[in-house]
Formats: sequence, structure tokens, C-alpha cells
Amino acid sequence: QVQLVESGGGLVPAGGSLRLSCAASGRTFSRYGMGWFRQSPGKEREFVAAISWSGDRTYYADSVKGRFTISRDNAKNTAYLQMNMLKPEDTAVYYCAATIKFNGALVTTLRNDYQYWGQGTQVTVYS
Repeated sequence: QVQLVESGGGLVPAGGSLRLSCAASGRTFSRYGMGWFRQSPGKEREFVAAISWSGDRTYYADSVKGRFTISRDNAKNTAYLQMNMLKPEDTAVYYCAATIKFNGALVTTLRNDYQYWGQGTQVTVYS
């Protein structure tokens, strides 16, 4: 079992930045690939970014490419999502997730590939 807790959400003006953190406890964090997803009212949860266990592979949704950066610190059991140049359409609840798919060595964008989820953190971007 892996327990995930997100933090760092908040209210920010368009063009601003936030850094989300995802603290993991339980089984060895470095065994898992990590992902960030988001969900806004009336919409399905969508993929944002993913990172392999070693950090050597990352992947981003087109909507955030060039603005968001996913990273991880295995010594701190924490994954991050740095969000820059935020837009109102980035407003959503952001969730981190962990997967053992591919033993964490590759990245996956599929929601059903992730076995563990955090409770989410709200990000609101106003214009």
C-alpha cells in the first residue's frame, strides 16, 4: 500500500505559478511511477503529467507542455508538479497517483493504470 497526500494548491492569478507536492508513505516510493491528473466540475479526470521511478522519463499532456514540470525526490518520498504561466482553464482539483505498471520504469497516461491516489488539492486560477 502507498498513501499519497497532495499539498500546495491555492488561488492564483492568471500567469502565476504554483508548486504542488505529493508526499508518499508506505511501500518503497522509488518502486512506483508517478502521475498527476486533474478534474474540473462536469468533466472527467484527465492526465496531466507522469514520471518514471528514476525520473529519466517524463510525459505531459499537450495542454500543459512547456508550462508544467513534473519531478520527484526519492530520498524525500515526494513528487512535485511545478506549474507556471497558469491559465483559468487550469482550474481543477489536482490528484497525484502511483503505479506499478512497467515496474515504474516507463510512464503511462491511463488513469486505470494507477493503483493509488491522493485526496486531491484545489487549484483555482482567476483572470
